[in-house]
Amino acid sequence: MAKTKKSQAHDRIEGVESALSRTERYIEDNQKLLTIIILAIAAVVIAFIGYKRFILLPAEKEAQTQMFMAERYFELDSFNLALYGDGNNLGMLDIIDDYGITKSAELAHYYAGISYLHLSEFEQAIEQLGKFNSNDKMINLIATGAIGDAYLELGKPSKAITYYEKAATTENNVFVNPIYLMKAGLVYESQEEFQKALETYRKIKDNYPDSQEAREIEKYITKVRLMIN
Repeated sequence: MAKTKKSQAHDRIEGVESALSRTERYIEDNQKLLTIIILAIAAVVIAFIGYKRFILLPAEKEAQTQMFMAERYFELDSFNLALYGDGNNLGMLDIIDDYGITKSAELAHYYAGISYLHLSEFEQAIEQLGKFNSNDKMINLIATGAIGDAYLELGKPSKAITYYEKAATTENNVFVNPIYLMKAGLVYESQEEFQKALETYRKIKDNYPDSQEAREIEKYITKVRLMIN
């Protein structure tokens, strides 16, 4: 029995030594290739760090500085100036063109889309808002709902409802969701889809009872019930 255990232990040691030997031979036979791979990986890491430090971060800082006045014009509802600049300061469209790699350019798509929406340039609003994506979930929902607004203005209620419902259901947001549920319900009602309007209004009543939209939702529910009957 003891001999068997010793034999098994000996076999395991031989197996480990054999595996180590094979590994050593592989490294020796492929030393040049392995060196090239390691150097290539190191070069990629160094290039990425250098790109981020010497290109991306300075560009981001410069874009934020250049965007300051365009944001101020947006806040003042001067949407033409926000979009196109004032001759001395860049507009949102310039920020997108000149600093496309930055987060500022990403945010500029949102500002540009909302600006176009206020200027009744709805196709452009849809285009810009469709290019926007942010880590800020609430702004994403507002951008999605704004696309719905643009489609409604273009006389495309079905497309508008699609975006309103997406804005109302993508994230659970007690402030934004009931707003877009209400908009979807009103469009359903305008299209005489009263059952769908009723279902949408009920979602506001049941899921967001403390929202501003819920305060008067009962009258909308009563109205569509009468239309159904």
